[in-house]
Amino acid sequence: MKPVVDRLMPKYEGKVDFVLYEIEKDATGEALAEEYGVQFIPTFVFLNSDGTEADRMVGEVSESTLKSALDRLE
Repeated sequence: MKPVVDRLMPKYEGKVDFVLYEIEKDATGEALAEEYGVQFIPTFVFLNSDGTEADRMVGEVSESTLKSALDRLE
């Protein structure tokens, strides 16, 4: 999934902040996974600008599906 995210990042620069964690290797990522109830990898948690959860996707998704979710963010 990282190559898909890497391709989308430049298209959303200045609009979306991407934060990627390898929760098995990163203590911060592990804490966030626990906070957001992440049980499967990959999991995408989309937050609005006010920090509320806007959407969530679990598992591998297509680039177009991920792009649609990003386009819906406020």
